[in-house]
Amino acid sequence: MRIISGNLKGRKLYSIKGSSIRPTSDHLKEAIYNILSTRITGSVVLDLFAGTGALGIEALSRGAEFAVFLDNSTDAVSVINRNIKACALEGRSSTIRWDVRTNLNCIKSYRSPFNVIFIDPPYNKNFLKPALKNISHHIHMANDNLIIIEHSFLEPVPILHSYFNMVDQRRYGKTLVSFLKYDIDH
Repeated sequence: MRIISGNLKGRKLYSIKGSSIRPTSDHLKEAIYNILSTRITGSVVLDLFAGTGALGIEALSRGAEFAVFLDNSTDAVSVINRNIKACALEGRSSTIRWDVRTNLNCIKSYRSPFNVIFIDPPYNKNFLKPALKNISHHIHMANDNLIIIEHSFLEPVPILHSYFNMVDQRRYGKTLVSFLKYDIDH
């Protein structure tokens, strides 16, 4: 795994040994960021089910102002912190060990609204619905918000009421990338 663009381009990232996580491939990461284009510069990013932190670190490399990384795994949090330190991003990021499925109370204190949220849970484990529910109840979103979900094509994105609007969806092999906007007026 490496950072594919920005001021940290080419930097290799540490990974977790074994099969406990499924890192986003460089090809898929590049496709996602090509779609996001200029939306990342100056944004505040939330990386849920962060794994190694590759999606959020890529955002920081491309000019995001700040990123918050959440993962429930002690190994993942350790690797995220190692990657953040290796990239000298400590002042522009925060890492929290947290179960996203329970709630997102851990980030209520962040004053800046989130512009971009990445959700990359384990496939086919029914984590999307609780994650989206908790986003709608616990997160302060910016007007120009975008939620990017990487998921199996076998697990469709549950659209909760009218809070979320699907604005785009792309298929890459067995993976879908869904782009949602959260209606902040709810």
